[in-house]
Amino acid sequence: MVERLVSLSANRRIIAGLLVNLLSSICIVFINKWIYVHYGFPNMTLTLVHFVVTWLGLYVCQKMDMFSPKSLPIRRIVWLALSFCGFVAFTNLSLQNNSIGTYQLAKAMTTPVIILIQTTYYKKTFSTKIKLTLVPITLGVILNSYYDVRFNMLGTVFASLGVLVTSLYQVWVGAKQHELQVNSMQLLYYQAPLSSGFLLCIVPVFEPLTGDGGIFGPWSLPALVTVVFSGVVAFLVNLSIYWIIGNTSAVTYNMFGHFKFCITLIGGYVLFQDPLSLNQALGILCTLAGILSYTHIKLMEQEEGKSRLAQRP
Repeated sequence: MVERLVSLSANRRIIAGLLVNLLSSICIVFINKWIYVHYGFPNMTLTLVHFVVTWLGLYVCQKMDMFSPKSLPIRRIVWLALSFCGFVAFTNLSLQNNSIGTYQLAKAMTTPVIILIQTTYYKKTFSTKIKLTLVPITLGVILNSYYDVRFNMLGTVFASLGVLVTSLYQVWVGAKQHELQVNSMQLLYYQAPLSSGFLLCIVPVFEPLTGDGGIFGPWSLPALVTVVFSGVVAFLVNLSIYWIIGNTSAVTYNMFGHFKFCITLIGGYVLFQDPLSLNQALGILCTLAGILSYTHIKLMEQEEGKSRLAQRP
């Protein structure tokens, strides 16, 4: 009886964590798009708000003993912090200048670029099956972008830079966690304030400080509340990702990711009336098929690897 109660309690916590991640991951896209469309809030300043709120949230978490901070030499995470700035800033600029469908599909290109980086610079090898799944992912993104009636060169540049810097960031995060022997929350605890410092130095150069559209411009109370709320949601996204990976499995997280991918696309077309042609729909389906195939093959290979290790004497 006690075991059943413990199991039920654990399942409820997992469901609660998945729901928090689902709502926060979808909300952050729509809230940021709403801020850009309806308030015109400056991009880098919004990114800075996200970093500051994330660090404050992590500070509260470590005070509640959710994780133990580990002292890290700043010089060893400087490039990681800079790539964190670029990854969030360019991703937000992509969202600002593209339809949600194009923004979401462009993010799918992160997987092929990561494989290219790891193959070229880290001499990591991937099976032919894995490489073949990159064909429908890439083809689908190209098909959607080509037939997107809101296609623009600036949005494409930001989306491409976002994919490149995000891929570098994800590769470096894995390398740094292994090198420094820290988990993602311990690393983010140092990254967030360092990235905030970098952005604080460059925001005045690229964005006006006063007047309409300026950081200290005449923003309405609803605009400021929405911006702060966006920062809180961004923190919840980071926290829930860490919690899900730590308490479930790669299968759960990946399958859940595909569900969010579909809902975000549908939500973009419903809430923001993003136009959708038949060719774009085919591109979306093509990309989704590639992502599902990649996940399935990757997980199969991981299971085969575990089986081989278990069979060794």
